[in-house]
Amino acid sequence: MARRISHPIRRMLVMAALCAGALASSAFANMGSDDKAPDDPNLAAGRKAIEAQDWTAAIRALEKAVASNPDSADAHNWLGFAHRKRGNYQAAFDAYGRALKLDPRHKGAHEYIGEAYLATGQLAKAEAHVAELARLCSPIPCEELRQLKRAVAEYRKSNP
Repeated sequence: MARRISHPIRRMLVMAALCAGALASSAFANMGSDDKAPDDPNLAAGRKAIEAQDWTAAIRALEKAVASNPDSADAHNWLGFAHRKRGNYQAAFDAYGRALKLDPRHKGAHEYIGEAYLATGQLAKAEAHVAELARLCSPIPCEELRQLKRAVAEYRKSNP
């Protein structure tokens, strides 16, 4: 036989559920939308090549994605990522810069350009992107902030 829940307890349960839903939605809102499923087949091919660590194929596909959709911050970000992994830092900085010009709140681009700055010995510039991610990912820290903070800590350990 089911027990009836009193009105005040039922109200508390409803309020708790509403609060939990609000917290969950704010957490998801802070996760960023800069890693959407790609609609562009060239962007999809570039991401697939990145997963395979085929930087040449990734760059080729992502250059096509950027040419067909020059206003895609995601395409520029991933192009920068592929260039950075290939060791083409100036091309990476150019692509990340374009991504951030298109979308100054692009968390992935902030993380990756910070990592590129570390790879080229520019700690202060990397730290500026840590600060920007801390601002963008407030009050709930995001993965991009955690990753870049970790990279900065490792850089400092290796470069006292």
